[in-house]
Parts: sequence; structure tokens; C-alpha cells
Amino acid sequence: MSMMVIFKLLGSLALLMFGMKSMSEALQKMAGPQLRHVLGAMTTNRFTGMLTGMLVTASVQSSTATTVMTVSFVNAGLLTLAQAISVIMGANIGTTLTAWIMSAGMSFDITSAVYPAFFMGIILIYLKKYRYIGDFLFGLSFLLLGLGTLRMTGTEMHLGENEALLDFFASFDPTSFTTTLIFLLLGGILTFCVQSSAAVMAITMILCSSGALPIYQGIALVMGENIGTTVTSNLAALSANTQARRAALSHMFFNFFGVFWILFVFRPFIDAVCGLVGYDVEMVKGTVETSVFLANSAKLSFVLAAFHTCFNVANTFILIWFIPQIERLVCWVIKPKKVDEEEDFRLHFITAGFMKTPELSVLEAQKEIQSFSERMQRMFGMVRELLTLSSSATNKKDNKAGDFNKLYTRIEKYEGISDNMELEIAKYLDSVSDAHLSDDTKAKIRAMLREISELESIGDACFNMARTISRKYNGKEDHFIEKQYDHIHQMMELTDQSLTQMNKLLKGRKESFDVNRSFNIEHEINNYRNQLKSQNITDVNNHEYTYAVGTIYMDLINECEKLADYVVNVIEARMGIR
Repeated sequence: MSMMVIFKLLGSLALLMFGMKSMSEALQKMAGPQLRHVLGAMTTNRFTGMLTGMLVTASVQSSTATTVMTVSFVNAGLLTLAQAISVIMGANIGTTLTAWIMSAGMSFDITSAVYPAFFMGIILIYLKKYRYIGDFLFGLSFLLLGLGTLRMTGTEMHLGENEALLDFFASFDPTSFTTTLIFLLLGGILTFCVQSSAAVMAITMILCSSGALPIYQGIALVMGENIGTTVTSNLAALSANTQARRAALSHMFFNFFGVFWILFVFRPFIDAVCGLVGYDVEMVKGTVETSVFLANSAKLSFVLAAFHTCFNVANTFILIWFIPQIERLVCWVIKPKKVDEEEDFRLHFITAGFMKTPELSVLEAQKEIQSFSERMQRMFGMVRELLTLSSSATNKKDNKAGDFNKLYTRIEKYEGISDNMELEIAKYLDSVSDAHLSDDTKAKIRAMLREISELESIGDACFNMARTISRKYNGKEDHFIEKQYDHIHQMMELTDQSLTQMNKLLKGRKESFDVNRSFNIEHEINNYRNQLKSQNITDVNNHEYTYAVGTIYMDLINECEKLADYVVNVIEARMGIR
């Protein structure tokens, strides 16, 4: 075998994998946001969940993308783990459409048809408005060109007449159970190494349709691909949160269980699929005319695609009734980490292993920003509690003093967490923005970067207030008078209302959010600050309290007003204002 043929083989596989990736990404850009809403709305029970997973995966040609969306919805509380398992089952069926596209590409010479598609694709890309359709056409054309080249290379290599290859496959007893297990393992290892089940499926189709590889061993390789893909996703989920690991494990259990039961009915099941496609298993080369044998062999790629679909449909039909049991099993195997997540800095939704689909990664980042925002409101709640403790702990030696120091340390820790969250989310968004994204997604990323910057400023404002309260508590200044405490508490109540509105917006859909409510609270805070500023000067002149106490008092009031400004900035970034 010449080096040129080997390079053609590797190059056509690379074309195939690149085409698959480009096609999937273009489809996600076209339909990503709508599919997210469909996935959230349609999973009312296990059957609609399965259908949704099937349709979404068939639409975006990526079961990974569907899994990413599903896991993020579970984390957000929009889906239960049981619903997520049904979606993943459906995704396994949806992903078999790829095998049918490939079998069509293997059976017919479609390379001449891809050139007009390339030409149309480049025109649509330059038209800007339809560039995602152009990207999709380019991806599909690369996929089909890769398949066509692979098919021609397979023919050039004369695999069906290669004695060494034929002897190698003939050395395995076709009726032996051990042979099936060897090829099953080989398929799993190949898929894990190549990181693409599509590429391994293409190689299997070439080997089978050339007559080099018997159909039973070929199907064992396809079963191994199912195992290989789940190992990859489980390794990717190791760095993820508990729910992501459980979803990946349920995917692995689904495929392992399918392979387990199919081994008991291996030959009858394959014979039934062959009968469905019209392939004669008994036909041997030399016993019939060459044209008849070749026509029969041409059906082999369809046999592999049909098996892939029938296997996943049958497996889903069996396991869909046991979803609650699967849920209990994965929850028992993967227990949540026993850490105080409040005090432990860890991103909950962004996971390095799942960033294969840039368009959908934005959803992960949005969930992380929601978590960041809720954490900042909790931090502000601690500042309010610190103020209450400072007013009641008059004796520095009592228990309240210990509580005060403990709470102050906790707020200090939160400030560090807010800095880390801003950096980590920004780094993640930066890596997502390196990919080819739609204009909408680019705008969302710009807005998110502004949101996290303002959220970190909210954390700084909270810490500034805590330091001011601590300085006063540990200093020699007099206590605030009752009127001052009332004013500060009232100002903090208004500030907390503005934080609640911000969290409401980040959790919900911006179309249904009343932005005027937030602006009204901000105006109220500004007016109240101005009123208290004038009142403070009068009170100091009337010797109601010292100038030093008045300064600390106004520092807290001004910091609340600044914090409310940061909240409005987050809201404006989210709403796309300015």
C-alpha cells in the first residue's frame, strides 16, 4: 500500500470529521436558542422527553450538544434527572441519522454533487444574512466529499482482494463469541482514540462493503463505538458537577446494558435487520455472478445504519420503563460532594469537558452568572447581619463579639470568591469567543462580560461596607444613634429590593421583565441618599452625634447608593440598553 493511498485515507477521514463538526456547529447557530426553549418546554414526561432528545439531536447532529443542554437544565432546576435520562435516550436514537447520511454517501457516488453545493455555500456566506445556511452546506459538502473520497480510496486499495487483510479477519472464528467480544473492544478503543464515532463508522462501512470484513464482526465494531463514545463523555464529566456526572453515567449504563442484552440475541437480531434491508447473509463470493454479489455488498452500509437505529430504538423501548430505577442507581453510585458550597469556590455549571459546542456554552455561562448574582445578594444579607451584630455587641468580650468576627471573616472570604468567579467566567467566555459564533451570541458574550464586571463591583461594595462597620466596631467612636440605624436599615432594604429585581431578571426571560421597577428603586435610593446627606449636616451642627460618626454613617449610605448603581448596570447589560 503506497504512502499516497494512506494519506488519501487519513485526509478523507479528516475531511469527514471536519465536515461533521462544521455542519453541527452551523445547525446549532441556526437553531440553538429555539432548541433550548423546545428542550425546556417539551419534556413533560419520559416519552415526550425521549422524542425531544431524538428531534433535537437529529436537528443539530450532535448528541454531545443535546447532553450539554440537558445537564445545564438539570442544574438550573428546569428538568429533573429522570427527564434528562429520557432526553439522553432520545439523543441516542437521533444520532443514528448520521449513520444513514454516511451509508447514502457510501452507496452512491455523490462527489460530483458537492461542487455545486460548495459554490452555493460560498455565495450564501458572502450574503451575510444566510451565512449559517452557507456554513451548513460547506459542512455537509465536506462530509460527503470525505465519504466519497473514502469510498474511492477503499476501491483503489482493493481491500476485498488483499490477502493479508482477508487472512487476518479469517483468523477469527466468525461463529465464536470471543470474536464478537474482541471486535466489540476494538470498536470501543478505536472510537476512544479517534474521538469520533463517525470516523470509525466510516472505516467499518468501507471494510464491510469491500467484502474484507464479515458483517457480524462489522456490527460488533459498531456496538463498540457506542461504548467508546460514553467513555469519552464520562471522562469529560469527571471535572463537572454531580448532576453532569450522573447524566454521563446514565448514558454509559444505557449503552452498556444495550450491548449486554444484544450479545444474547446477536445473530438472530442481525439476521432480522439484514432481512429488513434485503441483504443476503448467506451469499458467498464466487457462487453467484460478480454483479449480483457487488449489488448485495452495496447494501452493507445500509445494514450497519439500520442495525445502529434498531439497536438504539429497541434498547430505548426496554429501558424507558425503568427510568426511576436508573435514576436511583446513578444517584447511589455518584453521591454529592460533602462540602459547604457556600464557602467553597467552585463553578457549578461551567465544565471544561463539555465545551465542545460554543453556541450552547453561552447557556452554561448564563447559569453561572445567575449563581454569581445570587451569591452577591447573600453577601449583602451578611453585611446587614453584621450591622445588626455591631449594634447589639456593646461589650467586646461577650459572645456576640465572636459572632461578629466570624461573620466578618466570612464576608472577606466571599469577596475573594467574587474576584475568582469574575476571572474564571471571563476566561471561559474568552475561550468560547475564539470559536465561530453568530452575531447574537457575540453580543450576548459582550453583555455577559459587562455583567460579571459589575457583579464583582457589587462584591467590592459589600466588602467596603463590612470594613466600615468593622472599623467603627473596633474603634473608639460612639455608636450610631437609633435614628441613624433606622435610616441605614431603610437604605439597605431598598438596596436589597434592587438586588432581588436583578436576580429576577437574570433567572427569567428579559421579555417579561419590567425594567421600570428597577429604575424607580434606583431613583428612590438616590433621592433618599440626598435627603440623608442634608439631614446629616444639620444633625452634626445640632450636636446630635459627632462629625466622625456622621462620616462613617454617610460612608455606608453612599456605598449602598453605589451598589444600586452597579445593579442598574447589570440590568442594562442584560437588557441590551446602552
